Amino acid sequence: MRALLLALLLTAPALAQGELRGHGGPVRAIALTPDGREAITGSFDSSAIVWTLERGTARAILRAHDGAVNAVGVTPNGFATAGEDGRLAIWNRTDLTRPLSIEKIHTAPIAALTLSPDGTSIATASWDSSLAVTPLNGGAPRRYEGHQGNVNGVGFMPDGTTLVSAGYDATLRIWPLQGAPRIIKLDAPLNALSIAADGRMAAGGADGSLFLLDAQGNNLRRIEAAESPIIALAFSPDSTRVATASPRGSVTLFETGSGKPLFTLNGPGLPVWSLAFSPDGKILFTGGSDRLVRRWSTLNGDHLGPIVIEKPTEMFVSDGSRGAEVFKACAVCHTLTPDAENRAGPTLYGVIGRRIGTAPGYVYSAGFAAQDIVWTKETIAKLFELGPSTYTPGTKMPEQKVGSEEGRAALADFIEKAARPR
Repeated sequence: MRALLLALLLTAPALAQGELRGHGGPVRAIALTPDGREAITGSFDSSAIVWTLERGTARAILRAHDGAVNAVGVTPNGFATAGEDGRLAIWNRTDLTRPLSIEKIHTAPIAALTLSPDGTSIATASWDSSLAVTPLNGGAPRRYEGHQGNVNGVGFMPDGTTLVSAGYDATLRIWPLQGAPRIIKLDAPLNALSIAADGRMAAGGADGSLFLLDAQGNNLRRIEAAESPIIALAFSPDSTRVATASPRGSVTLFETGSGKPLFTLNGPGLPVWSLAFSPDGKILFTGGSDRLVRRWSTLNGDHLGPIVIEKPTEMFVSDGSRGAEVFKACAVCHTLTPDAENRAGPTLYGVIGRRIGTAPGYVYSAGFAAQDIVWTKETIAKLFELGPSTYTPGTKMPEQKVGSEEGRAALADFIEKAARPR
């Protein structure tokens, strides 16, 4: 019997083990396919990744957004992504090289999305104070307005005829697909929303409160769940538990019936941005600021696989120079090697002498790529003298400058040497 158990452990699939590694920025969103074989994640690095969970490997990197990918979902035939650029992209499962469609839905970042129970439409929540329901067959979006400020969460009730939203105006709104919403005023601005399979609702407050409501919108209880804002929520598939996450790295599972905390995950103490249960409810996936997706047992809270902490600023070999010190801020988004991992920006390997917007494998914004610039030490220094938005209009780069001429020259020298083809 002992030998049999050992054999089973050695031959068991890797589904429940180890981190998923591939993003170049915090993991902002997670969704799993109904069969639990694949997951899609979105990141501040402007990409989404489709993962094969049994192997723990990336099947495809999806790039279509000008900015962070804040929300992801699984459609009947593929995936959906939405982001900081206010656009919704639909992807076919069998060809992930480019989206089937990508449409500007909102005038401000999309913070969340959800698929209707019948799989025919996608609801999005945006910082432009509105919601939109977009048919997957290509029809025009239907817009819902009324929140006073950012809308951070959205979900369909199980019957598919009612929409729920959570906003920073401290209201949870229950919308019939036609007509005025019911407005429920809560005691804190709301950052997150999750709806259980039985219709119960959970909302996460900016003050660390967890609000649990029944399917009719009656406020069942308020729980002091965290010492910092709750920024992600997820109900278990059987509706009996709800997981909460906060910027301080605290992830706690609560019993939904009693509100009793079951356990807190013993993680690395880094901000956790996203949560998702496996379809069988046995594994909780978390996405954090360390660029990793971790897996946890929901039976006892144990981490599945070793805990490894990585710091984004230590992702290149420093030569101790002034230029390397300045480059630390760049290393969050750019690598210096030809086999560059996925990050928010393209690899800088071979950048000197390269025309702007031509690094292979990276999707540039049209305005950026159309400019007539060749990267030299002089043009790199000019970029950080004037700032990206002035020197390269249309760029995805965050606005940043290097104040001293000496610092700019040192940075350009370091890039020229460290990224030189070998």
